[in-house]
Amino acid sequence: METDSMKFEEAMLELEKIVQQLETGDVQLEDSITLYKKGMELSTFCQQKLQHAEKQLVTIVDKNGETTPLDSSKGEEPSE
Repeated sequence: METDSMKFEEAMLELEKIVQQLETGDVQLEDSITLYKKGMELSTFCQQKLQHAEKQLVTIVDKNGETTPLDSSKGEEPSE
């Protein structure tokens, strides 16, 4: 499955379709295995996208261009 050019939202929709197909139980064994493999690839792809997004949000750049680590325990933006 080619996920390099796929967007996160597209991958999630495809993954949801696969899960629905597998949950119905109406899929042949060989097809179930193929769908499962595709689902795992999509799941890995989505997880990597989320990790990348999280890394981007770990630091905040202030007005002076300085980076400040994001303190998620405070629940608010760093003071200026």
